[in-house]
Amino acid sequence: MDLEVRHLRVVCAIAEAGSLTRAAASLRMTQPGLSAQLRRIETMLGGALFDRRHAGALPTPFGELVLERARAVLPGIDGLLADTARAARRMAAADRLRVGSVGAPLLGHLLLAVKELLPEAEVTSRCQYSPAALLDDLAADRLEAAVLGDHPDQELPPREGVALHPIVSEPVFALLPAAHPLAAREEVSLAELVREDWAVPRPDGDRTREYWSSVCALTGRSPFTPYEAEGRQLVEIVRAGLAVSLCQATFIEAPGTVVRPLAGNPLRYRHILAWHHDGPLAAHGAEILRRVTDGYLATSATSPVYARWRRLNPGAAPGLNVH
Repeated sequence: MDLEVRHLRVVCAIAEAGSLTRAAASLRMTQPGLSAQLRRIETMLGGALFDRRHAGALPTPFGELVLERARAVLPGIDGLLADTARAARRMAAADRLRVGSVGAPLLGHLLLAVKELLPEAEVTSRCQYSPAALLDDLAADRLEAAVLGDHPDQELPPREGVALHPIVSEPVFALLPAAHPLAAREEVSLAELVREDWAVPRPDGDRTREYWSSVCALTGRSPFTPYEAEGRQLVEIVRAGLAVSLCQATFIEAPGTVVRPLAGNPLRYRHILAWHHDGPLAAHGAEILRRVTDGYLATSATSPVYARWRRLNPGAAPGLNVH
């Protein structure tokens, strides 16, 4: 009989349990069956591994040697098994691709690219406000890809096995009621904007609100934020003339609202694509990045305010994968 990994697990289980009876229960074996297996292992290795006493089983000096080696070997084997199982799941996931996204203009372009490059795959998506939660889902194999975003000095932390691909770092713009006096300006001073009532997103894992507050504090004043909302509700509060807010540069003006650049571009937002290093999308990574970047540029062109800003600020969008 050759020594197998399961034999090392048996020896470690007996040592950890302190008795064959308890070890048999943890291994879901009978006590006589475990005793017989231990005898076969001892015969194969050439010596007694445990002193069987009334109070339990204690490792012999020879057993301590075996245990030391087994405990050094098993974690590496367990890591190998976990990694190969994860890789096998990801290869199998090529026919079922789950995509997550924060509120950003890249999701549609990413879905189109994935469906065109992997036409046989079933592609699903879900949106979530927090990029940190989506990154957790990627690392835990609950997603195959995601659209993420972060801010300067608040970059998303690297996660093992997950590749982060920045697309562009763009300016953050002001979102104003159409009738607001500042709406007549070509650009808006943050120092003036901070004097208004604000509608802001709720505190969340992307730390948007914290970032806005920290930059506004540089003006010597913090904004008054009586309204907490997201998405359509936030836009409706601004449209009603109750507050101002901030938005992504690609935001399309809704009726009753206007978008204006901030003078000096004091705030920025970075768009990121992410997927597994060894996942089903990794082989198509370069093409996905190309297509999503093209889509982002097309979206930028449909936002007149952002398109004008880009013409006036050439080269001011670091990280853009222009090809």
